[in-house]
Amino acid sequence: MTEQQSPAAVGGDVRLTGIGKTYGSFTAVHPLDLTVPQGSFFALLGASGCGKTTTLRMIAGLEEPTSGTVLIGGQDVTALPPYKRPVNTVFQSYALFPHLDIFENVAFGLRRRGRKDVKKQVEDMLELVELGQYARRKPHQLSGGQQQRVAVARALINHPQVLLLDEPLGALDLKLRRQMQLELKRIQTEVGITFVHVTHDQEEAMTMADTIAVMNGGRVEQLGAPAELYENPATTFVANFLGQSNLLPADVTGGAGEDLLLSAAGARLTVPRARCATEARRVHLGVRPEKITIEHGSAEVAEGRNRLAGTVVDSSFIGVSTQYLVRTEGGQEVTVFEQNMERDARVVPGAPVVLHWNPAHSFALDAAQAIDAGTGEAAA
Repeated sequence: MTEQQSPAAVGGDVRLTGIGKTYGSFTAVHPLDLTVPQGSFFALLGASGCGKTTTLRMIAGLEEPTSGTVLIGGQDVTALPPYKRPVNTVFQSYALFPHLDIFENVAFGLRRRGRKDVKKQVEDMLELVELGQYARRKPHQLSGGQQQRVAVARALINHPQVLLLDEPLGALDLKLRRQMQLELKRIQTEVGITFVHVTHDQEEAMTMADTIAVMNGGRVEQLGAPAELYENPATTFVANFLGQSNLLPADVTGGAGEDLLLSAAGARLTVPRARCATEARRVHLGVRPEKITIEHGSAEVAEGRNRLAGTVVDSSFIGVSTQYLVRTEGGQEVTVFEQNMERDARVVPGAPVVLHWNPAHSFALDAAQAIDAGTGEAAA
Protein backbone atom coordinates (compact mmCIF):
# COMPACT_ATOMS: atom_id res chain seq x y z
CA MET A 1 0.00 0.00 0.00
CA THR A 2 1.38 3.40 -1.00
CA GLU A 3 1.82 6.38 1.25
CA GLN A 4 -1.14 8.05 -0.44
CA GLN A 5 -3.45 5.15 0.34
CA SER A 6 -2.75 4.62 4.02
CA PRO A 7 -4.95 7.44 5.38
CA ALA A 8 -8.04 5.77 3.87
CA ALA A 9 -7.64 3.07 6.49
CA VAL A 10 -8.86 5.63 9.04
CA GLY A 11 -12.29 5.39 7.40
CA GLY A 12 -13.91 8.09 5.33
CA ASP A 13 -17.60 7.31 5.11
CA VAL A 14 -19.96 10.30 5.12
CA ARG A 15 -23.30 10.10 6.95
CA LEU A 16 -25.84 12.88 6.69
CA THR A 17 -28.76 12.61 9.12
CA GLY A 18 -31.75 14.91 8.71
CA ILE A 19 -29.48 17.46 7.05
CA GLY A 20 -31.35 20.46 5.69
CA LYS A 21 -30.81 24.09 4.72
CA THR A 22 -33.21 27.01 4.52
CA TYR A 23 -32.59 30.64 3.59
CA GLY A 24 -35.48 32.58 5.11
CA SER A 25 -38.64 31.14 3.57
CA PHE A 26 -36.71 29.30 0.80
CA THR A 27 -35.76 25.65 1.40
CA ALA A 28 -32.60 24.80 -0.53
CA VAL A 29 -32.29 21.27 0.91
CA HIS A 30 -35.17 19.47 2.59
CA PRO A 31 -34.04 17.32 5.54
CA LEU A 32 -32.42 14.21 4.06
CA ASP A 33 -30.53 11.12 5.16
CA LEU A 34 -27.61 10.00 3.02
CA THR A 35 -24.72 7.57 3.53
CA VAL A 36 -21.63 7.65 1.32
CA PRO A 37 -19.62 4.43 1.87
CA GLN A 38 -15.92 4.76 2.61
CA GLY A 39 -13.80 4.42 -0.53
CA SER A 40 -16.66 4.96 -2.98
CA PHE A 41 -17.04 7.40 -5.84
CA PHE A 42 -20.38 9.08 -5.10
CA ALA A 43 -22.14 11.61 -7.32
CA LEU A 44 -24.77 14.20 -6.44
CA LEU A 45 -26.51 14.76 -9.77
CA GLY A 46 -29.14 17.34 -10.64
CA ALA A 47 -30.03 20.53 -12.47
CA SER A 48 -29.08 24.00 -11.26
CA GLY A 49 -30.84 24.93 -8.01
CA CYS A 50 -31.62 21.34 -6.97
CA GLY A 51 -29.58 21.57 -3.73
CA LYS A 52 -26.60 19.43 -4.71
CA THR A 53 -23.92 22.11 -4.21
CA THR A 54 -25.50 23.25 -0.95
CA THR A 55 -25.36 19.64 0.28
CA LEU A 56 -21.68 19.41 -0.68
CA ARG A 57 -20.90 22.71 1.03
CA MET A 58 -22.56 21.45 4.25
CA ILE A 59 -20.24 18.42 4.16
CA ALA A 60 -17.28 20.76 3.62
CA GLY A 61 -18.32 23.11 6.43
CA LEU A 62 -18.76 26.03 4.02
CA GLU A 63 -22.50 26.16 4.78
CA GLU A 64 -24.04 25.73 8.22
CA PRO A 65 -26.99 23.31 8.12
CA THR A 66 -30.33 24.51 9.44
CA SER A 67 -31.02 21.00 10.74
CA GLY A 68 -29.33 17.64 11.04
CA THR A 69 -25.81 16.32 11.54
CA VAL A 70 -22.75 15.55 9.39
CA LEU A 71 -20.55 12.59 10.37
CA ILE A 72 -17.27 11.80 8.61
CA GLY A 73 -15.53 8.58 9.52
CA GLY A 74 -17.85 8.29 12.52
CA GLN A 75 -16.89 11.75 13.85
CA ASP A 76 -19.60 14.39 14.25
CA VAL A 77 -18.17 17.40 12.40
CA THR A 78 -21.38 19.47 12.20
CA ALA A 79 -20.00 22.25 14.39
CA LEU A 80 -16.39 22.14 13.09
CA PRO A 81 -15.00 24.80 10.74
CA PRO A 82 -13.79 23.63 7.30
CA TYR A 83 -10.10 23.51 8.21
CA LYS A 84 -10.78 21.10 11.10
CA ARG A 85 -12.69 18.63 8.92
CA PRO A 86 -10.90 15.68 7.24
CA VAL A 87 -12.00 16.88 3.79
CA ASN A 88 -10.60 18.88 0.89
CA THR A 89 -12.59 20.51 -1.89
CA VAL A 90 -11.75 20.88 -5.59
CA PHE A 91 -13.68 23.64 -7.36
CA GLN A 92 -14.42 24.27 -11.03
CA SER A 93 -12.19 27.36 -10.94
CA TYR A 94 -9.02 25.35 -9.92
CA ALA A 95 -7.98 28.25 -7.59
CA LEU A 96 -4.27 27.69 -8.23
CA PHE A 97 -1.71 30.29 -7.16
CA PRO A 98 -0.53 31.89 -10.45
CA HIS A 99 2.80 33.09 -9.03
CA LEU A 100 3.83 29.62 -7.76
CA ASP A 101 5.03 26.77 -9.95
CA ILE A 102 3.19 23.44 -10.00
CA PHE A 103 5.48 21.85 -7.37
CA GLU A 104 4.90 24.71 -4.93
CA ASN A 105 1.14 24.77 -5.60
CA VAL A 106 0.93 21.11 -4.60
CA ALA A 107 3.32 21.59 -1.65
CA PHE A 108 1.41 24.60 -0.30
CA GLY A 109 -0.81 22.73 2.16
CA LEU A 110 2.12 20.79 3.63
CA ARG A 111 4.29 23.89 4.00
CA ARG A 112 1.43 25.77 5.68
CA ARG A 113 1.30 23.01 8.29
CA GLY A 114 5.01 23.46 8.95
CA ARG A 115 6.24 20.37 7.08
CA LYS A 116 9.85 20.78 5.95
CA ASP A 117 10.56 17.57 3.98
CA VAL A 118 7.93 17.73 1.24
CA LYS A 119 9.92 16.74 -1.86
CA LYS A 120 9.09 13.00 -1.91
CA GLN A 121 5.38 13.53 -1.15
CA VAL A 122 4.96 16.20 -3.82
CA GLU A 123 6.83 14.14 -6.43
CA ASP A 124 4.70 11.08 -5.64
CA MET A 125 1.52 13.11 -5.93
CA LEU A 126 2.58 14.65 -9.25
CA GLU A 127 3.34 11.16 -10.55
CA LEU A 128 -0.13 10.03 -9.47
CA VAL A 129 -1.74 12.74 -11.60
CA GLU A 130 0.85 12.16 -14.38
CA LEU A 131 2.36 15.65 -14.23
CA GLY A 132 5.86 14.87 -12.91
CA GLN A 133 7.60 16.54 -15.84
CA TYR A 134 5.65 19.78 -15.37
CA ALA A 135 6.73 20.41 -11.77
CA ARG A 136 8.50 23.71 -12.49
CA ARG A 137 5.95 25.20 -14.87
CA LYS A 138 3.50 27.92 -13.86
CA PRO A 139 -0.26 27.25 -13.99
CA HIS A 140 -0.76 29.47 -17.08
CA GLN A 141 1.63 27.19 -19.00
CA LEU A 142 -0.70 24.18 -18.53
CA SER A 143 -3.94 23.21 -20.25
CA GLY A 144 -7.24 23.33 -18.38
CA GLY A 145 -7.20 19.58 -17.82
CA GLN A 146 -3.65 19.69 -16.48
CA GLN A 147 -4.53 22.55 -14.13
CA GLN A 148 -7.47 20.54 -12.84
CA ARG A 149 -5.16 17.60 -12.10
CA VAL A 150 -2.86 19.96 -10.17
CA ALA A 151 -5.87 21.07 -8.11
CA VAL A 152 -6.68 17.41 -7.36
CA ALA A 153 -3.05 16.69 -6.38
CA ARG A 154 -2.96 19.73 -4.09
CA ALA A 155 -6.13 18.52 -2.36
CA LEU A 156 -5.02 14.88 -2.05
CA ILE A 157 -1.57 15.62 -0.62
CA ASN A 158 -3.23 16.66 2.65
CA HIS A 159 -4.53 13.07 2.98
CA PRO A 160 -8.20 13.94 3.45
CA GLN A 161 -10.59 11.14 4.31
CA VAL A 162 -12.99 12.63 1.77
CA LEU A 163 -12.37 14.59 -1.44
CA LEU A 164 -15.23 16.88 -2.45
CA LEU A 165 -15.49 17.86 -6.13
CA ASP A 166 -17.78 20.74 -7.07
CA GLU A 167 -18.45 20.67 -10.86
CA PRO A 168 -14.70 20.08 -11.34
CA LEU A 169 -14.86 19.54 -15.11
CA GLY A 170 -17.40 22.23 -15.97
CA ALA A 171 -14.84 24.60 -17.54
CA LEU A 172 -13.38 22.01 -19.91
CA ASP A 173 -14.41 21.28 -23.50
CA LEU A 174 -16.24 18.03 -24.26
CA LYS A 175 -13.28 15.93 -25.43
CA LEU A 176 -11.06 17.00 -22.53
CA ARG A 177 -13.94 16.52 -20.08
CA ARG A 178 -14.37 12.91 -21.17
CA GLN A 179 -10.64 12.30 -20.86
CA MET A 180 -10.63 13.82 -17.35
CA GLN A 181 -13.59 11.66 -16.30
CA LEU A 182 -11.43 8.57 -16.85
CA GLU A 183 -8.46 10.24 -15.16
CA LEU A 184 -10.44 11.12 -12.02
CA LYS A 185 -11.83 7.59 -11.80
CA ARG A 186 -8.29 6.17 -12.15
CA ILE A 187 -6.97 8.48 -9.41
CA GLN A 188 -9.85 7.62 -7.07
CA THR A 189 -9.25 3.90 -7.60
CA GLU A 190 -5.52 4.28 -6.90
CA VAL A 191 -5.80 6.37 -3.72
CA GLY A 192 -8.89 4.51 -2.46
CA ILE A 193 -10.46 7.43 -0.59
CA THR A 194 -14.05 8.64 -0.70
CA PHE A 195 -14.90 11.02 -3.56
CA VAL A 196 -18.15 13.03 -3.45
CA HIS A 197 -18.73 14.66 -6.82
CA VAL A 198 -21.34 17.30 -7.67
CA THR A 199 -22.39 17.57 -11.32
CA HIS A 200 -25.31 18.45 -13.59
CA ASP A 201 -23.87 16.23 -16.35
CA GLN A 202 -25.60 12.82 -16.48
CA GLU A 203 -22.91 11.19 -18.62
CA GLU A 204 -20.20 12.42 -16.26
CA ALA A 205 -21.98 10.95 -13.24
CA MET A 206 -22.63 7.61 -14.95
CA THR A 207 -19.05 7.35 -16.25
CA MET A 208 -17.35 7.86 -12.89
CA ALA A 209 -19.67 7.15 -9.96
CA ASP A 210 -20.33 3.87 -8.15
CA THR A 211 -23.49 5.41 -6.71
CA ILE A 212 -25.57 8.39 -7.85
CA ALA A 213 -28.05 10.43 -5.82
CA VAL A 214 -30.36 12.19 -8.30
CA MET A 215 -31.52 15.43 -6.65
CA ASN A 216 -34.57 17.51 -7.54
CA GLY A 217 -36.06 20.44 -5.67
CA GLY A 218 -33.85 19.97 -2.60
CA ARG A 219 -34.68 16.26 -2.25
CA VAL A 220 -33.03 13.00 -3.29
CA GLU A 221 -35.32 11.69 -6.02
CA GLN A 222 -33.59 8.30 -6.35
CA LEU A 223 -30.36 6.69 -5.15
CA GLY A 224 -28.52 3.77 -6.72
CA ALA A 225 -25.90 2.44 -9.12
CA PRO A 226 -25.86 4.16 -12.53
CA ALA A 227 -27.20 1.11 -14.42
CA GLU A 228 -29.96 0.58 -11.84
CA LEU A 229 -31.14 4.21 -12.10
CA TYR A 230 -31.04 4.12 -15.88
CA GLU A 231 -32.81 0.79 -16.32
CA ASN A 232 -35.28 1.15 -13.43
CA PRO A 233 -36.16 4.82 -12.90
CA ALA A 234 -38.53 5.26 -9.96
CA THR A 235 -40.00 8.60 -11.11
CA THR A 236 -40.68 10.45 -14.34
CA PHE A 237 -38.04 13.01 -13.33
CA VAL A 238 -35.31 10.34 -13.18
CA ALA A 239 -36.56 8.69 -16.39
CA ASN A 240 -36.30 11.99 -18.28
CA PHE A 241 -33.28 13.56 -16.57
CA LEU A 242 -30.98 10.51 -16.71
CA GLY A 243 -30.78 9.92 -20.44
CA GLN A 244 -33.96 10.07 -22.52
CA SER A 245 -37.23 8.14 -22.22
CA ASN A 246 -40.40 7.67 -24.20
CA LEU A 247 -43.32 7.94 -21.76
CA LEU A 248 -46.76 6.94 -23.07
CA PRO A 249 -50.01 7.47 -21.13
CA ALA A 250 -51.48 4.01 -20.50
CA ASP A 251 -54.26 2.18 -18.67
CA VAL A 252 -53.69 -1.08 -16.82
CA THR A 253 -56.35 -3.44 -18.19
CA GLY A 254 -55.40 -6.67 -16.44
CA GLY A 255 -52.64 -9.16 -15.75
CA ALA A 256 -51.13 -12.30 -17.23
CA GLY A 257 -48.79 -14.18 -14.92
CA GLU A 258 -45.73 -12.00 -14.25
CA ASP A 259 -46.91 -9.28 -16.65
CA LEU A 260 -49.40 -6.42 -16.56
CA LEU A 261 -51.55 -5.79 -19.64
CA LEU A 262 -51.80 -2.18 -20.80
CA SER A 263 -53.70 -0.15 -23.33
CA ALA A 264 -51.48 2.62 -24.75
CA ALA A 265 -51.09 4.57 -27.98
CA GLY A 266 -53.95 2.62 -29.55
CA ALA A 267 -52.28 -0.73 -28.89
CA ARG A 268 -52.18 -3.55 -26.32
CA LEU A 269 -48.79 -3.72 -24.60
CA THR A 270 -47.26 -5.55 -21.63
CA VAL A 271 -44.83 -4.65 -18.85
CA PRO A 272 -43.37 -6.96 -16.15
CA ARG A 273 -45.04 -6.45 -12.78
CA ALA A 274 -41.55 -6.15 -11.24
CA ARG A 275 -40.88 -3.10 -13.43
CA CYS A 276 -44.05 -1.28 -12.42
CA ALA A 277 -43.31 1.27 -9.67
CA THR A 278 -46.98 1.85 -8.78
CA GLU A 279 -50.29 0.17 -7.99
CA ALA A 280 -52.17 2.87 -9.93
CA ARG A 281 -54.34 1.91 -12.89
CA ARG A 282 -53.29 5.00 -14.87
CA VAL A 283 -49.58 4.85 -15.66
CA HIS A 284 -46.87 6.22 -17.89
CA LEU A 285 -45.38 3.33 -19.89
CA GLY A 286 -41.68 3.98 -20.43
CA VAL A 287 -39.12 2.62 -22.88
CA ARG A 288 -35.67 4.00 -23.75
CA PRO A 289 -35.16 5.06 -27.41
CA GLU A 290 -32.26 2.66 -27.98
CA LYS A 291 -34.31 -0.35 -26.81
CA ILE A 292 -36.76 0.02 -29.72
CA THR A 293 -36.33 -1.64 -33.11
CA ILE A 294 -37.70 0.32 -36.09
CA GLU A 295 -38.64 -1.47 -39.32
CA HIS A 296 -40.61 -0.72 -42.44
CA GLY A 297 -44.34 -1.21 -41.97
CA SER A 298 -44.31 -4.38 -44.08
CA ALA A 299 -42.02 -6.21 -41.61
CA GLU A 300 -43.19 -9.20 -39.59
CA VAL A 301 -42.82 -8.88 -35.80
CA ALA A 302 -42.13 -11.90 -33.60
CA GLU A 303 -44.73 -12.99 -31.07
CA GLY A 304 -44.38 -11.69 -27.51
CA ARG A 305 -42.88 -8.30 -28.39
CA ASN A 306 -44.51 -4.95 -27.70
CA ARG A 307 -45.55 -3.47 -31.01
CA LEU A 308 -46.66 -0.02 -32.23
CA ALA A 309 -47.45 1.07 -35.77
CA GLY A 310 -46.76 4.62 -36.93
CA THR A 311 -45.26 7.01 -39.45
CA VAL A 312 -41.78 8.54 -39.51
CA VAL A 313 -42.05 12.28 -38.90
CA ASP A 314 -38.34 13.13 -38.85
CA SER A 315 -34.90 11.51 -38.94
CA SER A 316 -31.49 12.87 -37.90
CA PHE A 317 -28.14 11.26 -38.67
CA ILE A 318 -25.93 11.69 -35.57
CA GLY A 319 -22.89 9.57 -36.44
CA VAL A 320 -23.04 6.34 -34.47
CA SER A 321 -26.82 6.26 -34.77
CA THR A 322 -29.84 7.72 -36.52
CA GLN A 323 -32.55 9.35 -34.41
CA TYR A 324 -36.11 8.89 -35.64
CA LEU A 325 -39.25 10.65 -34.50
CA VAL A 326 -42.32 8.49 -35.13
CA ARG A 327 -45.99 9.42 -34.69
CA THR A 328 -47.97 6.36 -33.62
CA GLU A 329 -51.46 5.52 -34.85
CA GLY A 330 -52.67 6.67 -31.42
CA GLY A 331 -51.14 10.14 -32.01
CA GLN A 332 -48.17 9.93 -29.60
CA GLU A 333 -44.62 10.81 -30.67
CA VAL A 334 -41.92 8.21 -29.99
CA THR A 335 -38.15 8.70 -30.34
CA VAL A 336 -36.02 5.80 -31.61
CA PHE A 337 -32.22 5.51 -31.77
CA GLU A 338 -30.96 3.00 -34.32
CA GLN A 339 -27.31 2.01 -34.62
CA ASN A 340 -25.90 2.82 -38.05
CA MET A 341 -25.12 -0.69 -39.24
CA GLU A 342 -27.57 -1.96 -41.85
CA ARG A 343 -30.09 0.81 -42.35
CA ASP A 344 -33.25 0.18 -44.32
CA ALA A 345 -33.38 2.85 -47.04
CA ARG A 346 -37.19 2.69 -46.96
CA VAL A 347 -37.32 4.07 -43.38
CA VAL A 348 -37.53 7.77 -44.19
CA PRO A 349 -39.87 10.62 -43.21
CA GLY A 350 -43.39 9.81 -44.36
CA ALA A 351 -42.81 6.03 -44.40
CA PRO A 352 -45.07 3.61 -42.50
CA VAL A 353 -43.08 1.80 -39.81
CA VAL A 354 -43.53 -0.69 -37.02
CA LEU A 355 -41.78 -0.20 -33.67
CA HIS A 356 -41.18 -3.21 -31.46
CA TRP A 357 -39.25 -4.06 -28.31
CA ASN A 358 -38.84 -6.67 -25.59
CA PRO A 359 -41.52 -6.04 -22.91
CA ALA A 360 -38.80 -6.61 -20.27
CA HIS A 361 -37.30 -3.28 -21.40
CA SER A 362 -40.49 -1.41 -20.49
CA PHE A 363 -41.20 0.22 -17.14
CA ALA A 364 -44.32 1.82 -15.69
CA LEU A 365 -44.65 4.89 -13.44
CA ASP A 366 -47.59 6.50 -11.69
CA ALA A 367 -49.45 8.81 -14.10
CA ALA A 368 -50.04 11.27 -11.23
CA GLN A 369 -46.46 12.46 -11.88
CA ALA A 370 -45.81 15.09 -14.54
CA ILE A 371 -44.95 13.28 -17.76
CA ASP A 372 -42.38 15.97 -18.70
CA ALA A 373 -40.65 16.23 -15.29
CA GLY A 374 -36.88 16.41 -15.76
CA THR A 375 -37.04 17.64 -19.34
CA GLY A 376 -36.04 21.05 -20.65
CA GLU A 377 -39.71 21.75 -21.35
CA ALA A 378 -40.62 21.21 -17.69
CA ALA A 379 -37.89 23.59 -16.53
CA ALA A 380 -38.77 26.32 -19.01
